[in-house]
Amino acid sequence: MFRAAVEIQPACLGLYCGRTVLSVNGSVETYGDCGVCPRGQRTDDNKICRECMGSPDRYDWLYLGFMAMLPLVLHWFFIEWYSGKKSSSALLQHLTALLECSVAAVVTLLLSDPVGSLHIRSCRVKKLSDWYTMLYNPSPDYITTVHCTHEAVYPLYTIVFIYYAFCLVLMMLLRPLLVKKIACGLGRSDRFKSIYAALYFFPILTVLQAVGGGLLYYAFPYIILVLSLVTLAVYLSASEVEFFKDLLVRKKRLVVLFSHWLLHAYGIISISKLDKLEQDLPLLALVPAPALFYLMTAKYTEPSRILSEGGNGH
Repeated sequence: MFRAAVEIQPACLGLYCGRTVLSVNGSVETYGDCGVCPRGQRTDDNKICRECMGSPDRYDWLYLGFMAMLPLVLHWFFIEWYSGKKSSSALLQHLTALLECSVAAVVTLLLSDPVGSLHIRSCRVKKLSDWYTMLYNPSPDYITTVHCTHEAVYPLYTIVFIYYAFCLVLMMLLRPLLVKKIACGLGRSDRFKSIYAALYFFPILTVLQAVGGGLLYYAFPYIILVLSLVTLAVYLSASEVEFFKDLLVRKKRLVVLFSHWLLHAYGIISISKLDKLEQDLPLLALVPAPALFYLMTAKYTEPSRILSEGGNGH
């Protein structure tokens, strides 16, 4: 059934049901019935499906960067975990994982609309429900459901799945051959364990994005800060770092420290969004604060010291 723009039309039910534009004749648009908007479109205030012509803002890019970092950080963690202390292949595997994720990110952007460009067009995220349109399909008579599920946050939801798929494909193409040739310091059963781990965490990340994508979009800056603080404290404690000179004993410790500082800065930038540079940039001076606090207080929390003082009655 077709209707002209000049006719009085009943409002579409539901938050995300809209009318598609069938034809445009001068200033008159002809619309279809209420239903689901095509991919790459979302409803405007008049319940008309409009093509998304905007670009992701800074916060959207930071969110995509966070989702892109997750598999890379997990790759690095499991490579380090299974590489062994005597293995000299860990660094090359780290670089390979970085290459895989970087190429996957570039290919994903090139294949997104507009194809062949690193720029993408997107719909603006307005509220949390935009991520879960499947929960807002209306039932006018409480019997028949009008299905209006579509990607209202296009392409922030599906582009992550595409990126993970390319990461997995590139890993399966490159990593096994590399590990087989260079991981001579590991046992036959250990050399592929970092790859097996990826076969587990990629499905977990996919389910996490599918179910909690909207929650992650709003919470990821705080997740970064909390997890980076906790993991830094655990690493320094496990490495028995109590003084600054202990960090200089091994270069690996400095690499881990600077990596966590980058994560701290990323979290602070994501929270502040750098809307006001003169106010937000000084916040980056807080990046080294957790590590400095740990180094200044670690000697007072040494378990042997606490036990000895308790035994002496202090």
